[in-house]
Amino acid sequence: MNTEPQQALEVTNAKSASLWEVLRVSTKLGLTSFGGPIAHLGYFHDEYVRRRKWMDEKAYADLVALCQFLPGPASSQVGIGIGIVRAGLWGGVMAWLGFTLPSVIVLVLFALLLQGFDIANAGWIHGLKIVAVAIVAQAVLGMGQKLTPDRSRITIAVGAAALVLLWPTAYTQVLIIAAAAILGLWLYRKSPDPSSQSLRIAVGKPFAIGCLVLFFGLLFALPLLRQTFDIKWLAIFDSFYRSGSLVFGGGHVVLPLLEREVVPTGWVSPQDFLAGYGAAQAVPGPLLLLQGISGRCPAA
Repeated sequence: MNTEPQQALEVTNAKSASLWEVLRVSTKLGLTSFGGPIAHLGYFHDEYVRRRKWMDEKAYADLVALCQFLPGPASSQVGIGIGIVRAGLWGGVMAWLGFTLPSVIVLVLFALLLQGFDIANAGWIHGLKIVAVAIVAQAVLGMGQKLTPDRSRITIAVGAAALVLLWPTAYTQVLIIAAAAILGLWLYRKSPDPSSQSLRIAVGKPFAIGCLVLFFGLLFALPLLRQTFDIKWLAIFDSFYRSGSLVFGGGHVVLPLLEREVVPTGWVSPQDFLAGYGAAQAVPGPLLLLQGISGRCPAA
């Protein structure tokens, strides 16, 4: 009896189940993750690490550190990375859709139907933000107990936190991450590598290299195309692509970059820009994405 077709069918069904699982869980988080990027990392830790055991503490900490070091919205990148680990490349797509699409729909409805209402200052929104603070505190405490078990690592963590608070810039965060990596490499160069869950990243090297080339290609090509062709949608794409590519530290850090791109050009008035920021704060999901779609840019 030939069992190969049956085995292939079982593999296909398992992959489909994993994709739907990623979509279902990420959609739940997209509907309930209030509080901004730091709170999102706390929600992710609680759901993906503590409850579902999709990865261990060390793997999650490594993924968060990598996404903090890369440009763009760190919390969204962590969610996409977890989806890729769980169900391959399409799992990352499902994680992105599930986490962002509900918030996009809600924000568009807010913009269309509830203009003029001070939703960001509503009492129930304030209550949700208080809950988010508790979630973040619990996640920080739990990760701190496991990731800083000795005096040296506690000192590195406290020193890094103090420097970030004293000099809250995007470049400071990148420099602190690099300096902490070098210091940790020197302090623990003779320590055995702690046991960690083996993560399978189902993305081939050719595809990864192609994405890297595309990233830098668009970063350099879009400004040239914008100067050559007077097309509004191309100018909008260039502005938002550069804002997302050059920001380190998450949604709040991108605010001045976006303001410089959309307000002086007349695409969005200062009042509408602040109103869009308030609406983005009032709904769950990634702050950087919601800021981008909350403005009223001109049609191409």
